[in-house]
Amino acid sequence: MNQNATLRWKPEFTYIAVIALIVAIALHPEWLSTDLLVNSARWSTFRTMLISIILETLPFLLLGVAVSSLMHVFIPEAWIRRFIPSNPVLGILIASMLGILFPVCECGLIPIVRRLMAKGMPLYAGVVFMLAGPVVNPVVYSATYVAFRSRQEIVYARMGLAVAVAVAIGFIVYFFIKRNPIKNALAHMPTPSTLNVLKVTVRGDKWGEAMRHAGSEFFDMGKYVIVGSILAALLQSLVPRSELLAIGQGEYASHLFMMSFAYFLSLCSTSDAFVASSFLGTFSASSLLTFMVFGPMIDMKGTLMLLSVFRARFVVLIIALIAILVPIGSWLVETLIW
Repeated sequence: MNQNATLRWKPEFTYIAVIALIVAIALHPEWLSTDLLVNSARWSTFRTMLISIILETLPFLLLGVAVSSLMHVFIPEAWIRRFIPSNPVLGILIASMLGILFPVCECGLIPIVRRLMAKGMPLYAGVVFMLAGPVVNPVVYSATYVAFRSRQEIVYARMGLAVAVAVAIGFIVYFFIKRNPIKNALAHMPTPSTLNVLKVTVRGDKWGEAMRHAGSEFFDMGKYVIVGSILAALLQSLVPRSELLAIGQGEYASHLFMMSFAYFLSLCSTSDAFVASSFLGTFSASSLLTFMVFGPMIDMKGTLMLLSVFRARFVVLIIALIAILVPIGSWLVETLIW
């Protein structure tokens, strides 16, 4: 049978078509004839916010996927494993800082940690690296610094809280998880057709592999960035500011809203700071901190990938610990430090 005859319409094409339509209508609202939808002031705000978020985000998204792809292709996993000492306390502390030396985004980090644990990395160290790595790396730090120029304390709080939560969960895993939660069938991670994550097989042309990996990851992450930017701009422009303030300044509601927002958006950690900064002044600083720490640690894509590696009870435990510790940590930062 001719291969061309078997080509089918893929979900990715639908996502791209819908996103393109939304962006086109946002840029040209006059295409819509319904007066209810075409409000020049609201659409002008939406268009301005959407363009500003995307333009600020794209350079760091490009840099993030480039660094991640180069690390994935050129850095042997054995190098990472050598950095973990046998002492559990030192192992947890070192694992929480590995992201500085090995800046890999969260989408590529879970498969790497899976392989490292299969080769002997302790479970507690792998979990800590997996949670802290997407936040504690130079690209994410730079993006957050640019996004929050006027509130630099948020930048340092993000890094510190991510390390603190990851270390706390690492010690919990070390002391209380006695049974191995890793599934027996470790060989099968989600395929690109289910998670749109490219699995790279390093062949002779490593630079070519790195370029292909970076291109695939950029387009995969790019659609989430655009969807997240659209939703953030829509919330800011179409929802009355009084209602957003009521949620955003709520002691508990703001954190719950931002955790849900981060979970379902599944933004890359190199990009979420710009979406968060668009809510500065509407949502409390601590809830934005929750958004920027919770999202990189666990989101919808990450949950599916974790379920392919660990037993469901362990994944639920990790999610619950993150959901409890991150908002508590954000509240403590706002109460005791800011």
